[in-house]
Amino acid sequence: MSSDAWAEAVEEAAHGRPVIRALVITVSNRAAAGVYEDKSGPVLAGLLAETGCAVDGPVVVPDGEPVEAALRDAIAAGYQVVVTTGGTGLTPGDRTPEMTRNIIDREIPGIAESIRAAGVAAGIPSAMLSRGLAGLAGQVLIVNLPGSSGGVKDGMRVLGPVLAHAVDQARGGDHPRSG
Repeated sequence: MSSDAWAEAVEEAAHGRPVIRALVITVSNRAAAGVYEDKSGPVLAGLLAETGCAVDGPVVVPDGEPVEAALRDAIAAGYQVVVTTGGTGLTPGDRTPEMTRNIIDREIPGIAESIRAAGVAAGIPSAMLSRGLAGLAGQVLIVNLPGSSGGVKDGMRVLGPVLAHAVDQARGGDHPRSG
């Protein structure tokens, strides 16, 4: 955890608000090889921080088995949320959903479906082609977002408002009661 993220986490804890530890993983063969700079990972990290998360990353990995290894490492490191960007399309090398499926115990289809639907509703028909998954590995929430900065922004507009509740639920919290 960076010193800035740690300072924010300490301040959040001092004010009695739970801190969500989140990791961003960018999945890109070309960015991992240094062919070009990761654009979507930093955007995702910033958006997660805006939701109140203490964020590490982005960790940049090539698609395939390195994604599974990075997810397993994140779980072992005690993150509560891991959000990936990239590797969710239709090309033969896009294998992030398969690697995620190897890790999760329970799928949360409503998150992935809502992210795709929001993209289509925003006028991006290709959003329906994303194969991204969301699910729980134990109590760790894992969500796959597209590899574009726009796809990350659209996905976080859906995920952001439910993130704290999802983490609380994964840890055994109750539904908020009204009236």
